Amino acid sequence: MRYFLELAYKGTHFHGYQSQPNADTIQSEIETCLRTILGVETQVVGCGRTDTGVHASQFFLHFDTDTILEGDLFIYKLNAIVHPDIVFYRLHPVADDAHARFDAESRSYAYYMDLKRDPFRQETAYFFPFQSELDIELMNQVVTKLKSYTDFTTFCKSRTDVKNKICTLTRSEWHFDEERSTLIYKVSANRFLRGMIRLIVGMSIQVGRGTMSVEHVVSCMENRSLLDKPYSAPAKGLFLRDIIYPYISNR
Repeated sequence: MRYFLELAYKGTHFHGYQSQPNADTIQSEIETCLRTILGVETQVVGCGRTDTGVHASQFFLHFDTDTILEGDLFIYKLNAIVHPDIVFYRLHPVADDAHARFDAESRSYAYYMDLKRDPFRQETAYFFPFQSELDIELMNQVVTKLKSYTDFTTFCKSRTDVKNKICTLTRSEWHFDEERSTLIYKVSANRFLRGMIRLIVGMSIQVGRGTMSVEHVVSCMENRSLLDKPYSAPAKGLFLRDIIYPYISNR
């Protein structure tokens, strides 16, 4: 049988999602827990691969087992032994050909940039102390323009072997939360390139501070070229969220 696991994690103390030699990762931690409970090696396939320090407020993975699992009890057992920065929420029985990565119709991310220092968010938000230097209207203007394009070569890490750099953005906007004094970048798409969102956030900061023009960004997108001085925002402010599947209620 195939199951989807729904979970969330804080990525601060992990070297990203994907398993790698001699490193603590989200995937390796989960596979260790499954082996402990099921008694056999169990590989998982995630809905994406977050980098070191990136978090997920919602994440899905699938795995196969011959054991018929009772959802609430299985989730309880997993949460009892997993690293405290990972929490499992639900177990979803799915069809044998369901795929956590390829069946996702949409993924969303949020990037949190605090404009006031918060001691409780040191690991989950990027503190930016120069609020007066930011033109939020201009930041919104430039990220809104990105929805007009599908080729995101401009915001793809240079050292990557990905050949298809086509993404369809359905949401791209900055929002200011006055109560928290936090700027939040919200973006949704059918897929994302490695490092793409942190480069977009970094570009937004440069545009907001006046060190990069909107025209330069548009020119690079039109010509599928890299920015003159790309800046990748710190990983700790980035959250994967809202993974949409046609057969799972996203409640």
